[in-house]
Amino acid sequence: MALQCKIQTLQVVDTEYSADAVEWCPVEGWHNILACGTYQLKKPDGKNPDESNEPHVRVGRLYLYHFEEQIFAPLTEVQRLETAAVLDIKWSYVPLVEHPLLAIANAKGTVELCCLTGSEKKSCRLEPLCSVDLGDECLALSLDWSMAQKQGGHPQQLVSSDSKGRLSLLSVDVSSPSVHILEQWKAHDFEAWIAAFDYWNKHIVYSGGDDSKLKGWDVRGSQKAPVFTSESHSMGVCSIQCNPIQENLLATGSYDEHVLLWDTRNMKQSLADTHVQGGVWRLKWHPTREHLLLAACMHNGFKILDCKGAIAENKERCPVLSSYVLHNSLAYGADWSRLTLKDPLVWSTEMPVVHVDEGATRLDLEVQNLKIVYESPTATFDVLLDEDQTPALPAQVGCFDFQGPGPGGNGSNTKVYNKTELAKVQRETSLLATCSFYDNVLHVWKWETSQTISSV
Repeated sequence: MALQCKIQTLQVVDTEYSADAVEWCPVEGWHNILACGTYQLKKPDGKNPDESNEPHVRVGRLYLYHFEEQIFAPLTEVQRLETAAVLDIKWSYVPLVEHPLLAIANAKGTVELCCLTGSEKKSCRLEPLCSVDLGDECLALSLDWSMAQKQGGHPQQLVSSDSKGRLSLLSVDVSSPSVHILEQWKAHDFEAWIAAFDYWNKHIVYSGGDDSKLKGWDVRGSQKAPVFTSESHSMGVCSIQCNPIQENLLATGSYDEHVLLWDTRNMKQSLADTHVQGGVWRLKWHPTREHLLLAACMHNGFKILDCKGAIAENKERCPVLSSYVLHNSLAYGADWSRLTLKDPLVWSTEMPVVHVDEGATRLDLEVQNLKIVYESPTATFDVLLDEDQTPALPAQVGCFDFQGPGPGGNGSNTKVYNKTELAKVQRETSLLATCSFYDNVLHVWKWETSQTISSV
């Protein structure tokens, strides 16, 4: 079966400050709500930080948007909050006070909780609820919610990492409301860039630091010693996420430009190692398709990896299905939406399939790292490839069926058959948001995959 990937940019938003975190709300009924956090260095008098030796100030702004599926400007800003510089934001997976909570890690070393209020989506607001300081002279760098309450556990907990290399286990009491530190410990020699829960075991936390180490922790122990320490990454570990759908599957990313997949039952050796040619600042598993992984690759844009082969067939590399490279600066924030789009995308009508075989001129297109190079913010971009990374073909015909190597064992030279046969196309569409740092831009885009199934 042929696989077609198509990307359409829906909207580009100027965030004014450098955008570094973006999160769709995962709570049922609120999937069309998007939050974006920003970070900016400013002089106290508003001058550029490079103009003098005066101490600079880290300021930020938190944006709240409402998404409505329409042709023009589907994203509407409903609120903006002036804050300390934002390093990370995460929505709670379930409503805790009958409304979703947004946790914010900021440059003042504080984790703040805000409650999303209002019954009308376009008039909803984030209201500050409570906060906790992680310590003096530190930056709160990352945070993650436990999924324990979604699975029936109580109370709700978060984990946060900071610039002094510490991890903080936090407990949320919504009756007060309050958030406080249960435990705090030194985890890394330098900045602890990332902390994340194991979504299948509420007692296990993972962390990554600028010391190039990936560590696991059992939070039940009083003496904080890591359950494991891995030095598989050669540079700072800055992204970790546990797969929320498939148990025992963990993804990590690093400044070394590699994404590693792990079976959490054996952290001595990674399952797969994929070079994405950019430092991996964030990783996000697809909320319903367990084999798809979104990576924010700093200098090399955003990539969607297909991890199916690594999960099921022990393949050592995850092919890149699509790259979104329309950002002109560091790719930092990225997230999948759980919103179901209204477009009828289950089955299309019958369409011709063009077979390819030996004989024609080889197409001069990069395969290892497919990129979208046409930069109109409102255009649709088509990239075609098969599961074995066969060279991509232009999308003018609509769909291609790759037959692999010909009789000579080399499938790089192809020709188009004159005959066609009827086929059906099964489509799935995902909505994504990504943001980049120095160009102060938020993108909302749609990614569609099509599987062509021949009827002959």
